[in-house]
Order: sequence, then C-alpha cells, then structure tokens
Amino acid sequence: MTSEAADAQPSGIGRRRAAAQGEGRTAYTERRQEIITAAAGLFKTHGFRGTSIGQIAEALGTDRATLYYYIGSKEELFDEVVTDAVRANVARAGAIRDGEGTAPDKLRRLVTQLMDSYAASYPFLYVFIQENLSHVSERRSEWSQQMRALNKTYEDCVVAIIEAGVAEGTIRPVAEPWVLAYGLIGMVGWTNRWFNPEKSAVDAATIGRAYADVLLDGLRAPD
Repeated sequence: MTSEAADAQPSGIGRRRAAAQGEGRTAYTERRQEIITAAAGLFKTHGFRGTSIGQIAEALGTDRATLYYYIGSKEELFDEVVTDAVRANVARAGAIRDGEGTAPDKLRRLVTQLMDSYAASYPFLYVFIQENLSHVSERRSEWSQQMRALNKTYEDCVVAIIEAGVAEGTIRPVAEPWVLAYGLIGMVGWTNRWFNPEKSAVDAATIGRAYADVLLDGLRAPD
C-alpha cells in the first residue's frame, strides 16, 4: 500500500465522511467542491500522477488529515468526477443518435454538446484525455476498464450517426465511418491543449459551432 493510500484510511474518518455525504450537509458539500476545484487546477498543471494529496492540501491551506474527511484519495475524487461527466456525455450521444433529424443535424448537436461538456467539467475531462488508461494502478484497473467501455460506446454512437448519414445520402463517404468519427472526436478533444473557459476570449458554444461548421462543410453531401 502506498503512503497516500495508507493515509487515506485513518480510523473513523471514512465512516464520518460517508455519514456527512449521506446527510447532504451544505457546508460539507461546499467545502468538497472547493477541494475538487483546487485539485482540478493542480491536475491540469502537473498531471494526475504528478499531483499529490499534500499539494492539494497545501493549495487549500489545510493539512492532509483534514482533507481526508472530504475525500478518500485523489483517485477517488478524480474518478468520481470524470465518470459522472463521461456517463453524461455517453447518454447525450445516445439520445442524439436515436433522436430526430438528419445525420448532419445530429453531428452538429454532438459537436456542440461535447465542447460544452469540456467547459462545464473543466479541466477534468481534459486531464482524462491526457491520461494513459493502460498505465493506471492495479487498484484502478476496474475503473479503467469501465472508462474504456464508455469511450467505446461514445465512439459507436458517432460511427452509427455517420453510417446512417452515408446510407441516407446526407454524408459523403469520404472515408470509413470510424475514421471520420475519430477525426470528429479528436478535433474537439484537441482543445485540451489551449482552451480554458475562465480565460478564453471565445466561449465553448462559439467554438463548438465553428467546429461543427468546419466538419459539416466537409462531410455534408450536396443537396
């Protein structure tokens, strides 16, 4: 067991943390959100593996023992936030795939929604993009497999929309559907290198619309 993992298990703290979360105490929830925000900034700057619980505590002006009242470990904090955000994106992608409209309409909604999610969950989804899921610790292997499955489900949704567009004649078959799907996802995901919703002169919605225009101008079949 690592020193951080050992420190994460002090007697009684885990039980008190679970009780406070279950009771939904406002002050507890607000403080936990402050911790999530501080950790997010450090993850973006130093990477997930390069950030320690001690650094998070220092950024908040507290100590590690106090921090463990609010979070079990940095892994727990990161995995919880990322999993919720990725699940939400997958659910929205499925709804878009199964909803009304042509394939270009669906791809436009997909691109703008994905960009919006990066801003709403900043920077956790960006850090997730930068993480190598094949190099997580053994105790996070189940989470890694779960995230791989969610990623695959999202990709399958995009591929299905493109395949439907080719079949209906609204998308040009310029490459295999999976190639186009990966290109679409990658184009939006590349914003992890430069987009910060708190500093960017252009908001996520504007970026999403611009990317959708660029992609669809190249993919949309002529009327």
